[in-house]
Amino acid sequence: MKKNLFLIFSLLLWVPVALPAQVVEKVLDIFHADSLQASEIKADSDSLHLVAVRKELATAKLNEANLRMEIEQMKLAAYAADSVKLASQKQRIDSLRQVTLGVPVVVDEDTLFYLYAKRGGLSPQQRAENVSRDITALGKRFNLHPDSVYIESTDIVTDLMYGDKVLVSFTDQDGLWESCSRDRLAEIRRQVIVEKLKVMKAEHGFWQLCKRIAYFLLVIVGQFLLFKLTNWLFRKLKARIVRLKHTRLKAFSIQDFELLDTRRQVIVLVWLANLFRYVIMLLQLLLTVPLLFSIFPQTKDLAYQLFSYIWNPVKSILYGVLAYIPNLFTILVICIAIKYLVRMFRYLANEVQEERLKLNGFYPDWAMPTYHIIRFLLYAFMVAMIYPYLPGSNSGVFQGISVFVGLIISLGSSTVIGNIIAGLVITYMRPFKLGDRIKLNDTTGNVVEKTPLVTRIRTPKNEVVTIPNSFIMSSHTVNFSQSARDYGLIIHSEVSIGYDVPWRQVNKLLIEAALNTPGVVDDPRPFVLSTSLSDWYPVYQVNAYIKDADRLAQIYSDLHQNIQDRFNEAGVEIMSPHYMAVRDGNASTIPHETTDEAEEDTAK
Repeated sequence: MKKNLFLIFSLLLWVPVALPAQVVEKVLDIFHADSLQASEIKADSDSLHLVAVRKELATAKLNEANLRMEIEQMKLAAYAADSVKLASQKQRIDSLRQVTLGVPVVVDEDTLFYLYAKRGGLSPQQRAENVSRDITALGKRFNLHPDSVYIESTDIVTDLMYGDKVLVSFTDQDGLWESCSRDRLAEIRRQVIVEKLKVMKAEHGFWQLCKRIAYFLLVIVGQFLLFKLTNWLFRKLKARIVRLKHTRLKAFSIQDFELLDTRRQVIVLVWLANLFRYVIMLLQLLLTVPLLFSIFPQTKDLAYQLFSYIWNPVKSILYGVLAYIPNLFTILVICIAIKYLVRMFRYLANEVQEERLKLNGFYPDWAMPTYHIIRFLLYAFMVAMIYPYLPGSNSGVFQGISVFVGLIISLGSSTVIGNIIAGLVITYMRPFKLGDRIKLNDTTGNVVEKTPLVTRIRTPKNEVVTIPNSFIMSSHTVNFSQSARDYGLIIHSEVSIGYDVPWRQVNKLLIEAALNTPGVVDDPRPFVLSTSLSDWYPVYQVNAYIKDADRLAQIYSDLHQNIQDRFNEAGVEIMSPHYMAVRDGNASTIPHETTDEAEEDTAK
């Protein structure tokens, strides 16, 4: 009897909270009936004991009722707390849903669903990566059965399972983010995953593998046939090039030098054709190899990577060209504007040089040098304007190279810059111009070329002397042509005649000799200066005007010849250079033919 009472009490203590009180009472009634039957059998011997048991049973019922009351109160308090907590979580999630982006679960570039909440210390990103990896691995199985994905739920989590593998787990937090229960969310996600697995099974199945193998072999065969076709076309092209040797090809010559004969041209053309063949075959391989890798899903990423090695540079170049088109138009507009400005200044320079356009204080020979200076400045301005629009002008490498080149030019061009500045100064000083006969230190000749760096002079002996402009600036220059044009250049020569000849006769002879010299003008007339009365002879200097300085040497030569002729005809000895004659019967210094002519004139 005590054992039965202990069992009843234990049942009352461990019975589930949700168990109805009527069931417990029914059980107690059954045990109470049994106890009454037992008491009737034992009759009076147990009557006292029965009374005690009844009292204990009544006490137990009272305790059980109090315990139930406490449990119900605790349950109501917990339910109320959970309801408040869930309401607070739902309100918080609703406020975050507008600004929180879910992490996508991506399988084969297809987004299946999004995850928002953490679970088991894993962030949403880690959960999404694990789910994507597990579904991808499952979808590549040959023996896959997509409908075998099932749902298994516990008190705190609902799992999507395939066999003994958990694909994804959902908690109450996940349900709150999707505004449904976790069981309902698991059912929706199961349908999505099953559909994706069916697609992956169709893609990775056995028949699909056979198709891929067939495509692989077909591509290899096609590439082999392309190689054969390329080699056949090259042989045809080579034979045609060889035939051109005797038909259309001609030797390529520069003046009298034969640069390329027909045989060498054939060799060069065959080499170029062979190079073109290898380029075509390389392009075929660059397209075929990624195509082969793209056939199988396992190597598809590698195929994209290989293809990106080809396409990315081409794409970047195309994008760069398209993006550069506006800058290119800007550069073209700047170049065209500068080009027509240069043409306008060239036209004005020609007009000034031809003296059709006259500017006060601006000489015609300044026109072309000024034009060159303006053209240089315009082109420099054009480069400065174009520079920001050049590709890569903002890069450090481009700027570093520009600075380096500028530094090299500035360090190595000090002499060059000095000559250029000197050339500009000489141009506007106008000490001479092209064609003038000048004397520069010990060099005499005609100016044949003026450049920003040097000036070239051709001497009367046809020697071309190149003189740096900076040297001209530091030297003195005599311009014979300018004096001849403006005033008439005076040429002079000295002779010494004995004191026995009257000076009036000497002056007359010298003036006649000058007037008979080609190139000497008679207005102003030549004149004679007595420059010295030496111990042995007086010195006479004849001066004559000429207008053509280019014939200076020839005029001097003709003048000297005429002086000798006139003095010889007059029977006057020229005592220069220091000539001493003793009249002891020696012959005269006058040529015989001239003496005979003088004697005949005297006899007449």
